[in-house]
Parts: sequence; C-alpha cells; structure tokens
Amino acid sequence: MNQALTTNKRIESIDILRGIVMIIMALDHVRDFTHITAVTQDPLDLQTTTPILFFTRFITHFCAPIFVFLSGTSAYLQSQRKTKNELSSFLIKRGLWLIFAEIFIVSLGVTFIPFNHFIMLQVIWSIGISMVILGLLIHLRFNMILILGLIIVFGHNLLDILESAAGFKSNIWWDLIHRQSFHQYAKDRWLFIMYPFVPWTGLMLLGYCTGKFFSSEFTVEQRRKILIRLGIGILLFFVVLRFSNVYGNPIPWSFQRNGLYTFLSFINVYKYPPSLLYMCITIGPALLFLAWIENMQNRFTGIMRVYGRTAFFYYLIHFYLAHSICAVLFFSRGHSINDALQAVKQNPFLFQIPGEGYSLSIVYLVWALLVISLYPLCKWYDVYKTVHKEKWWLSYL
Repeated sequence: MNQALTTNKRIESIDILRGIVMIIMALDHVRDFTHITAVTQDPLDLQTTTPILFFTRFITHFCAPIFVFLSGTSAYLQSQRKTKNELSSFLIKRGLWLIFAEIFIVSLGVTFIPFNHFIMLQVIWSIGISMVILGLLIHLRFNMILILGLIIVFGHNLLDILESAAGFKSNIWWDLIHRQSFHQYAKDRWLFIMYPFVPWTGLMLLGYCTGKFFSSEFTVEQRRKILIRLGIGILLFFVVLRFSNVYGNPIPWSFQRNGLYTFLSFINVYKYPPSLLYMCITIGPALLFLAWIENMQNRFTGIMRVYGRTAFFYYLIHFYLAHSICAVLFFSRGHSINDALQAVKQNPFLFQIPGEGYSLSIVYLVWALLVISLYPLCKWYDVYKTVHKEKWWLSYL
C-alpha cells in the first residue's frame, strides 16, 4: 500500500511539472500570434528587445527541454510495468504517430493553410523521432543508454566547429540532425526544420535514465537528495562553462551597455539546436523543482496535474484555439479574407500581417483566457482517460 502511494506521488510530481511547462509554452505561442513585433523582431535580440519582452520569451525556453526530458522519464516508468518488447513496440508506434501528428495536425494548426503548404518540424516531431530511437535502443543495457545520452548531450556542440568552417555546405539530412533551416520540397511548398533531432534524442535518453531515481530502488528522501545535487551541480557547471566562453554554445556572451543586459547576454543560450548550455540552464532548475514539489498537495498542484496528464491533448487544441483567436482579432481590425490571402505571400501564417498586433499586456491577457478556457476540456479528458483505461488508443493521446 505504501509503495503504491509513493508511486502515485512520484508520477504526480512529474505531471505537475509537465502541466506548468505546458501552460508557460502557450504564452510563447500566443505571443507569436498576437504580439505586434512577433513576426518582425527577435525578442532575444539585445539590440532591440526590452527586459520584459526578453523574459517573456526566455521563460518559455524551459518548456521544450523539460517536455522532452520528462517523456524519457515517463518511458522508464513504463518499463517498470511492461516488458522490453512491449515498451519498444509502444515507443516506436507512438513516436511514428507523433511525427504524423506534427506534419498533418500541428502544422495545420500553426498555419491554418491546408494541404501541407508549410510543414514545421517542431517539438512533437523531435519527441516522436526520439521515441522511435529510444524504442530501438531500449534493448541495450541501461549503462549503454546512459553513456550514449551523455555523449550526445556533451558532444553535439562539436558539430558547431564544422558548421562554422569556411566553405561548409549543409543539406537536408545534416539539417535534420543539427541545423535549423528552410527547404523547398515542391513548388510553393516548404519544410521548416525547427528542431534538429539529435540533441533532443540525447536529452530524452538522459531523461529515461533519470527515471531510475523514481523507481522503488530509491526512497523519497534519497531521490530528493539526488535531484537537488544534480540540479545544483548542473547549474554550477552552466555558470563555469558559460563564463569561459570556450564551449557549449555557438554564440558567446559579451559585455553589454549595462549590467542587466550583460546578464541577459550571459543567459541567452542557443535553442535551435539546443546547445549543451541551453539544456543545462533548463534541466537544472527542473530537477530542483521535482525535488521540491514531490510532497506538495494543494489546489494549484491539482490543477497543474490535470494539464500535465493531458499534455498532448492540450498541445494540439491550444494551437487551434490560439490561431482562432488570432483570426478573430484579424477581422476585428477591419481586414477581409482577401487581405489574409494576400498576407500569406509575406508570412506563412494565415490571419497575421507583419507589424500588426498588440502590446504585451494584451498578449498576457489572451494567454490567461486561453489557458483558463482549456481547463474544463482537459479535466473532462483526464476523467475520460481514467474511466476508460481499456481503450488502447488513449495511450497515444
């Protein structure tokens, strides 16, 4: 009975963290659809940004790596109740489904343009392909998976040296591995590789191995101490390596016009692909949060758990809702459908014209309304999944 309770708490702490990052993630996507400079300005460009705009974007840096990392952790927890063959089959099939969903469902929600005019390979793609790879590697010994994950995460930035060399020429296969890029694959059809998958796969492998600390081999107190030490150690490693400007991020930090902007430069790490330092500054705090939140039970954690238990369901719906809000605001400004079709020639997202939009205060208001409006639907789906555990297809949503 006690072991069952411990397991429940363990899973709940992961779901709570996942729920929080899902909510934060929606802020970035609402900003993409509604902020006045979303299409025309990089919020992390220290020459043009403001501190509040910078942190509005920076806080969402935590979402993708934690989502990927916890997907690996969840896979390990499933290994406690499935055979290796069962888990391998599930991960491969679910990974392929996620890749399909990214191309045909998520891309449509982002662009609102049917027939795959503009395909975006984002975080769901990276999780999907990483799950397929983990499903193939699951038959290896645990230590081999750990070593492979460490090699990828700590070593992939060596590819930056090749990419920065004079005369380097990339192609779609290289870009899928380690470089963000656009590719035209047919007339008026584009592929946008946002998430080159290899670093994300390494992070999922380490998330899988971290799942071991959530097994019955460790008590709650032992796990808490391990997570705190790992979290602090990773953050200290980040500070030392980032200060050195030697390795771990393709763009070095530099002194800026004042101390605040110098600090922003220091923490402004590269996401596409996720650098070693990017993963350190996001996963370190995540481990500390998991240690802190495990024994906490209140109204807030209960709400976050609902979002976390329905993460993929929430992810799919929130894009369509955010883009629908964008469309309503577009027409409220007096535009016509012809204006929208003309604007697509400049920007591949329907109902969005570069230079039009709203202030950050409006962005935050829309974000809050979106998240709150999705809670009843997520709550219903969570209950439905719990009641209908016999339905196999629910495990894929």
